[in-house]
Amino acid sequence: MNPRLSAAIAAGRVASRLTRALRRGGGTVLPGHVAARIDTQALSTLSSRLPQGSVLISGTNGKTTTARMLAQIAHRAGLRPVHNRAGANLPAGILSALLDGCSLMGQPHGDLGIFEVDEAHVPAAVAAIRPRVLVLTNLFRDQLDRYGEVDFVARAWQRAAANLPLPAKLVVNIDDPTLAYLSESRLGPATTFGISECSFGHEGLPHEADHRLCPRCRSRLTYSSSNYGHLGLYVCSGCGWRRPVPDVAPTEIAMDGEHGSDFNLNSDGPIFPTHIPLNGLHNVYNAVAASAAALALDIDPQYIVQGLAEAQGAFGRDEVVQVGDGSLKLVLVKNPVGFNQALRSLGAEDLTLVAINDLFADGTDVSWLWDVDFELLGNRRIVCTGLRAHDMSVRLKYASVDNRTTEPSLENALSLALDAARSGARVAAFCTYTATLEIRHLLQQRGLVAPFWEN
Repeated sequence: MNPRLSAAIAAGRVASRLTRALRRGGGTVLPGHVAARIDTQALSTLSSRLPQGSVLISGTNGKTTTARMLAQIAHRAGLRPVHNRAGANLPAGILSALLDGCSLMGQPHGDLGIFEVDEAHVPAAVAAIRPRVLVLTNLFRDQLDRYGEVDFVARAWQRAAANLPLPAKLVVNIDDPTLAYLSESRLGPATTFGISECSFGHEGLPHEADHRLCPRCRSRLTYSSSNYGHLGLYVCSGCGWRRPVPDVAPTEIAMDGEHGSDFNLNSDGPIFPTHIPLNGLHNVYNAVAASAAALALDIDPQYIVQGLAEAQGAFGRDEVVQVGDGSLKLVLVKNPVGFNQALRSLGAEDLTLVAINDLFADGTDVSWLWDVDFELLGNRRIVCTGLRAHDMSVRLKYASVDNRTTEPSLENALSLALDAARSGARVAAFCTYTATLEIRHLLQQRGLVAPFWEN
């Protein structure tokens, strides 16, 4: 018995109940802060008691959806995952999930920890949790005021990978040259994934690409096919280093904006036809990342296929809300690469909301909007809203998107969107993080969604 740990768990649960009672959230962060003040080793202690260990998932884009997919796969395999499914990915959020999934004595109710981790906190999370698997999805430029340049994050991840306890596995996306190099430089086991098909790629690199130089010799990388950003098939013009062959890859990819995506899942064994009810190449990457993590956990591929078929958009990530005869789809956007992928995944929506805030959690510098290909919007009807609605409208003006309206009030803009949806329109809402929270709160007040921590 550990009295200090029990006191920390009890205090954390009181904090969780208070936050829910006061409608200040779902107790996704505060319980962890409270518990850690009482027992500084609570995160390490509770995570070490999970019978099947833990998986940590990080990356600039896709970590929330990948973690949700892996949790669904684990459920299908008969495991009981402990998961920070609300997206609270700092150490306090991970600890809150553990507190919610254990007894007062600190005995876990689940088998396997599945935790998404903020990019900057990967080294600390690895040191505290000592995961069985570390998954790295991609590394893009994102919120420079918070994370700094991508090379800074890459060095932090390299330290974390070097400190992974053997025989822990590293699972990486080798279509990202920085991650491919990281996997090769680590001594322990690694499982790699990527997309080798060129049907969705483009020759050369788009303007928003970050990694253009070889991580080995710093010569220029040449791309025969880039899927988006700097993800693709590359070779160094100097030393000849090239993108390796992945252990796990999809083939025969087919994407349908209405019904999701299909592909064949290829690894060392048989080929498995796979369907995910989510559209976009970025979601194919998420599904393959979850599959590679599941294989690293020795989960049977049949459960991978079953779990992916049940995948749903996470909070704000392609989350569809039915409104009258129409719908509202929430799409979280936070950097140029992710926003461009979201724009390319647009279907026949009748109205598009673009909600841009510049609070700390969003990133206070919105100059990244000028690296987004808003020209893809064409003549769609756009409503600009949020704290930086006028900045967004100016950006669209220079993208020659003329069918736009500016409504700084998120509540008023959402009312316009909901009125259109009730009349049968399909609405897409691209929102930064705090704008997503605010819109979901307004939707919750109208009885259209449950609190996000219950999803």
